[in-house]
Amino acid sequence: MLMMACLVGHAQQKDNFTLSGKIKKQNYDLIYLRYNIPSGGFVLDSTKIVNGNFQFKGKISEPVVAALYGKMTSRSMDDPNYTSVFLEPAAMSIDVTAGDFKNAIVKGSRSQTEQETLDRLKAPIRKEMEPVLELYRNEKDHEKAAEIREQFEPFNERMDKIDYAFFAAHPDSYVSVYMMRFKVAKLGIAELKKIRSSWTERIRESSYGKYIGEEIRKLESGSPGSKAALFSAKDINGEQLSLSDFKGKKYVMLDFWASWCVPCRKGNPHLISLYKKYKDNGLEIIGVANDDSAVAAWKKAVEDDKIGIWRHVLSGYKREASESEKANYINERYGIHTLPTKILIDKDGVIVGRYGGGGEDDAAMDKKLAEIFGGT
Repeated sequence: MLMMACLVGHAQQKDNFTLSGKIKKQNYDLIYLRYNIPSGGFVLDSTKIVNGNFQFKGKISEPVVAALYGKMTSRSMDDPNYTSVFLEPAAMSIDVTAGDFKNAIVKGSRSQTEQETLDRLKAPIRKEMEPVLELYRNEKDHEKAAEIREQFEPFNERMDKIDYAFFAAHPDSYVSVYMMRFKVAKLGIAELKKIRSSWTERIRESSYGKYIGEEIRKLESGSPGSKAALFSAKDINGEQLSLSDFKGKKYVMLDFWASWCVPCRKGNPHLISLYKKYKDNGLEIIGVANDDSAVAAWKKAVEDDKIGIWRHVLSGYKREASESEKANYINERYGIHTLPTKILIDKDGVIVGRYGGGGEDDAAMDKKLAEIFGGT
């Protein structure tokens, strides 16, 4: 019994963490810590600042990224009183200055040290990118902001190379698997599987590793060779639409888009030309809009862009959805991470093309449709 008690006590101690902090120049009494837990859900903790000192205690079974913040002046992660840190089941310390949380000094977390190493490698590129970011932040016009955002890509590509080199050199790092969460939308299935297979078992079996594994599964379910997930929903005119109704009759292009998505809207004239060219040969388009909380904007965009010539449904997204409700979210079932993404389904209900969001480009889509229906 004593041995069992010791083992249990050791396991409990192993999962404990403490984050002891010092803060300068603050004019508030509370500081907050928010982090997800591997079993699901999150912890939101707060503690009093006493004579410039504070401490958080908790239990985590593996390193996790946490948000540490004081009195924020905005809800943005760019707020000067907000930063993110890697918590580990260990004793850690942090020194921070109010109004300058981004330059906090953390000790006792191996993952945090690795994250800082990666950040330093990308810092020169971020500095080059700052003028473009500033233009983007200050631009109020939605379309102009989208055009400025396109200028991020060369910088992002350079930083991606640094990230992928880091992943290859650190297969046992929680930083590698955490950062991969932001790469899923950019990579194809083969690339994702290759990177995941390079990780150590403990990283693959971590909560972040399992998340990547599940995202790969979803991406596979929305990629060529997979049976298209069936769905049924009320369309924009209030009529019932079921994907199964088209089986054996037509090829179906699912167009995942949103009224606020500038690239989606810019691509509509081309999609209209394809629809007019191939609709009589057996092509149907179903627009799946990520506008569940902006129905009026969705309907206006359909009218303004003159795309009411094909069918339209909402994605089914609910902010406070239960797990069972999330299963009915159409975007989720097709592994949609970026808009626009188009999924081409043949008459047998099998996916034969994915364009954008981990798939091929529009040129490949045009070629595929020409192969199926004839024409150039």
